[in-house]
Amino acid sequence: MSKDSGKVERMPRREPPEFENSDKSLFGAILDDGFFNVALNDSNQYGPHAMIVLLFAVATVTAIVLLIPTLF
Repeated sequence: MSKDSGKVERMPRREPPEFENSDKSLFGAILDDGFFNVALNDSNQYGPHAMIVLLFAVATVTAIVLLIPTLF
């Protein structure tokens, strides 16, 4: 049916970024590498977790900014 489509990739894969495993807990690893470095650069395995925390922080600030005019 298909002519060896799995052997040749149309778009070559890029090399994965540098990644360090951390034996610490979520908060310990984030504090060691820096919050924005973990969230935006995936410097360790907790990158997705830090990105979700960043998402909630930005959403909270946005909600407060949008709700301030309704309080006056």
